Amino acid sequence: MPYDYKPFDYVAPPGLSGPEARHKVIIVGAGPIGLAAAIELANHGVGSVILDDNNVVSVGSRAICWSKRSLEILDRLGVGDACVQKGVTWKVGRTRHGAREVFNFDLLPEDGHKMPAFVNLQQYYVEEYLVEAALANPLIDLRFKNKVTGLSQTDDCAVVQIETPDGEYALEADYLLACDGARSPIRQMMGLDFEGELFEERFLIADIEMQADFPSERWFWFEPEFHAGQSALLHKQPDNIYRIDLQLGWEADPEEERKPERIIPRIEKAVGHSNFKLDWTSIYTFQCRRLEKFVHDRVIFVGDSAHVVSPFGARGGNGGLQDVDALGWRLAAIINDGASPELLERYDAERTYGSDENLTNSSRTTRFMSPRAGAERWFRDAVLALSEHAPFARPMVNSGRLSLPCCYPLDAAPNVEAMPDVSRPGKVAPDAPLGNEWLLQKLAGQFTLLAIGCKAPEVDGLNTLSLEVTPELSARYLGQATTGLYLIRPDQIIAARWETAEPAQIIDHLTAIKEGRA
Repeated sequence: MPYDYKPFDYVAPPGLSGPEARHKVIIVGAGPIGLAAAIELANHGVGSVILDDNNVVSVGSRAICWSKRSLEILDRLGVGDACVQKGVTWKVGRTRHGAREVFNFDLLPEDGHKMPAFVNLQQYYVEEYLVEAALANPLIDLRFKNKVTGLSQTDDCAVVQIETPDGEYALEADYLLACDGARSPIRQMMGLDFEGELFEERFLIADIEMQADFPSERWFWFEPEFHAGQSALLHKQPDNIYRIDLQLGWEADPEEERKPERIIPRIEKAVGHSNFKLDWTSIYTFQCRRLEKFVHDRVIFVGDSAHVVSPFGARGGNGGLQDVDALGWRLAAIINDGASPELLERYDAERTYGSDENLTNSSRTTRFMSPRAGAERWFRDAVLALSEHAPFARPMVNSGRLSLPCCYPLDAAPNVEAMPDVSRPGKVAPDAPLGNEWLLQKLAGQFTLLAIGCKAPEVDGLNTLSLEVTPELSARYLGQATTGLYLIRPDQIIAARWETAEPAQIIDHLTAIKEGRA
């Protein structure tokens, strides 16, 4: 069944009848990133107003591949279970050259994690779940059909002009989050532009509805027989919807390629029959670009408004949720506790670092998929030719290195080299089973001192969690050490680790983090 795009109610805002009191946060854009940001702030006790110029979820599947880390974040926001239950869980990817398979991978992590490696779920479902959660939260004021038409800043606030079906009004807020997508009007109002590379390549996305017995796997083809000289991708989604990406080449005319009479024969060749219905189509180009800075005084850019990458590797929506993860607790600390604004510089530093990692991986994928004539083409063809017979070449086949959270460069953080790499400072704390619960559920929303195989020292204002050693905790947190103390940030990032530590050591590092120095 096609998705039922039900409009959300427009309610005349109070600002039409008189000035509103200054808000703490205005969020522009009610896509998954803006909604997630509002819920994350609400989890920290910070209210927000979300402004969106539309009143329906996004049309078309758009972002569909949600990584394990994104599912963990969504779980913290209250919608993770719904996403997993509705979505298509997958772990196997297969890459073919022509008709032969040259490379495959299995993303299933070891047992003992709540969330799977990846779930395919159309963006409109994720938005629907987040809208429901936002509307139910008393700290969130979600306003549909409220279009931002102007923006200015003072030393202590951002001011927006808003157009509604009933007239215009203005709002002030301490901070404004621009979560308004790749074509961000906020970015344009501020005269900002991306830096990076636009690749001369075009792709067709087609969502089709059909009955098929294809397994829940990611299939990628270089130069398939049904689409000579180009590449193709197939993903399964819920509701008998399948995503097909077809490389078209830079010379393709976007207007012509959007026509059903051009699209349908291509899909017929790809799936081998005509028993399907077009659900949604789009033509896109590869971009690997970002803003130089994500923080501009009282305006903070989050998600696609701050950075764009090619869709291969599922780095767009997943990267945006990691932005929310890094920003929410910091902005809440500034608003609620008067913490140093330097915390926002740390957000900027961490997420431009994470964005650059995504851009690098995305650019490498693009080069491999669309090599320039000469050395790039020779290299790509040689790797594909070797990969059928030489195992060493198969990991070099690049059809999109799938999204993983970056490890932030917390090089000055206390560390113990005898402990596992998977839990070193800068990485997401690995999940583990705790009876009928999960570790990450206990490491959310506040700074926590996690003690494994010992009792956590008491530190004022710091949540503590002492656990006995289990095989999963030993493998993921102890390694060659016998005990472990881990300082975990509210976004579940490991900030420091010791075998043993005095309270003063822990307090010193915690203070440095809260002051934006670490």
